Amino acid sequence: MLAENHRRPGCTLQIPSRMALASIFTRSLSLEERDPMSIVMAFIMGGLICLVGQLIMDLTPYKVTPAHILVGFVTGGAILSALGFYGPLVKIGGAGATIPISGFGHNLAQGTLEAVQAKGLIGAFSGGVTAGAVGIAAAVIFGYVMAIIFNPRG
Repeated sequence: MLAENHRRPGCTLQIPSRMALASIFTRSLSLEERDPMSIVMAFIMGGLICLVGQLIMDLTPYKVTPAHILVGFVTGGAILSALGFYGPLVKIGGAGATIPISGFGHNLAQGTLEAVQAKGLIGAFSGGVTAGAVGIAAAVIFGYVMAIIFNPRG
């Protein structure tokens, strides 16, 4: 399944063959194996998370900005994940629970918990950064590309 190993002193990188990558990609995208209800559940879960944020903004007596919602949802996702409540939401709602910003908090908390188990106390400082690196990098890159394409003012 893997192409030949390209070995150099100190390097153990294994490069997958083109066929291996193609089979992994098509296997992850095949909709025949998935339950159509999972799409509906993801839509409902994502909608409920957004509904909670909108209700907080509309029904609170003081001014709640989107920045407050952002920080609250990341913190709430991390707390719910640490307490073991966000995992079942991810199992039920799939991408509907992982795509919103509360899913980022869940990702940070899970990365931190795994790193603490593997590395001890030092994992508390490195786990969240490692787990969130891909999401942060993607946000920066896509934000930059969108800024170039749409030429924002201000």
